[in-house]
Amino acid sequence: MSHPNQLEVKQTSIPGLLVVSLPLHQDERGWFKENWQREKMVAAGLSDFRPVQNNVSFNGERGTTRGLHAEPWDKYISVLSGEIFGAWVDLRPGPSFGTTFTLRMGPDQAVFVPRGVANAFQTLAEHTVYSYLVTQHWTAASRAEYSYVNLADPQLQISWPISLEHASVSQADRDHPCLAEAKPVQPKKIAVLGSNGQLGRAFTKLAQDDPRLTLFSRDDLDLQNLDFSSRLDLRGYSHVINAAAMTAVDRAETDDGRAEAWQVNAVAVRKLAAQCAQQRVTLVHVSTDYVFDGTKREIDEGHLISPLGVYGQSKAAGEQAVLAHDENYVVRTSWVVGEGSNFVSTMRRLAEQGVVPQVVDDQVGRLSFTSDLARGIMHLLDSGSASGIYHFQGTGEPRSWYDIARQVYELSGSDPASVVPTSSQAYATNGKTVAPRPQNSTFNTDKFKATGFIHRSEQELLGEYLDLLAAQSNQPTK
Repeated sequence: MSHPNQLEVKQTSIPGLLVVSLPLHQDERGWFKENWQREKMVAAGLSDFRPVQNNVSFNGERGTTRGLHAEPWDKYISVLSGEIFGAWVDLRPGPSFGTTFTLRMGPDQAVFVPRGVANAFQTLAEHTVYSYLVTQHWTAASRAEYSYVNLADPQLQISWPISLEHASVSQADRDHPCLAEAKPVQPKKIAVLGSNGQLGRAFTKLAQDDPRLTLFSRDDLDLQNLDFSSRLDLRGYSHVINAAAMTAVDRAETDDGRAEAWQVNAVAVRKLAAQCAQQRVTLVHVSTDYVFDGTKREIDEGHLISPLGVYGQSKAAGEQAVLAHDENYVVRTSWVVGEGSNFVSTMRRLAEQGVVPQVVDDQVGRLSFTSDLARGIMHLLDSGSASGIYHFQGTGEPRSWYDIARQVYELSGSDPASVVPTSSQAYATNGKTVAPRPQNSTFNTDKFKATGFIHRSEQELLGEYLDLLAAQSNQPTK
């Protein structure tokens, strides 16, 4: 048998099922191999799956056959002694459901088996030692997520080297259902915190067509509660999307508001990030333009944070807690518009009431519609985009709040000249507690676009949003 000279990772006909060629270093005493070497294997293309347990199966007789079992975790299988015929069947929902792959394996190969792919093997030599790493500890509850398919199902067309009639097979494995009756292994769930907020409501709509999304409102999980993380069981989850935040920017400058902002936006996020890291769950944290001072004309992900007020400072602290752990995302956005109270809905209401508002004209940026933002975040996860910081905003030329207010008035059938421009300084002299705001909230979004995400037109989204508000108030837009 020839052995590979270097480590190599190859794709198979089943998405995510990878064959690893392992160099064997031999001399007159025997051989040595690096059966699992994280740094080298990840560099070669293997998932950084971080196993938690190593199991070993000794099989004394040739023809011992086990499987086909699909567990709710990833596995990395190898042969320590002897030889096997391995067989795998994709039991994940989707176009690859039912796809098979087979391989004769000795000590010079290993296979990475992703969650939901059924695994089986048949020993081709006596005293075969079969080893596998897993990414999750077995529990009684996890048993319900298992799926099975019959080794002898003719639809699979698996050519077992030793006939199953003469092989050693357990009765349980002989009784497993055929592929037509096999239970698909559902993907891991994605938790969305803050489902009652503007972004959370956008995820609620996506959840109607995406069963992975599990929504948590403040009633379910309140980040103001000091022990909230003890109520969050992340078993069976791949990601947490933190759309919850204390966003009352002006109130954050008060004594009570300051404490709340730091608890929700910083302290709770630190605990959440630590728990996600402990349970190997990726955290997606939504942040804000307020982590910058607004002195830059266009801000990319590499700019240093420099928050002006308490809200921005608390969000910046939360970002750092998230980024302290690998594989997490921070998605910064600005000027959010979604279902609920926001600048555009306020201007639409004032236009309907005939109010002449004063609107600042020296703060510049772009609107971010939650329907597009929620799609964008799911694209990051589903496309396997690299972890780290991403900036997300609407498209088009940057505009001031005053410019946007005029457009809202015009599209709502009111005179845009009714909107009166004012400066940030003048607006802040009305006796209220007003937090400092960045004068420039224009993001460079090239990194997000490079992931392949296609933004919808900001003008199109604004028109749809105003139409929705008009329908809710039974008033037509222009």
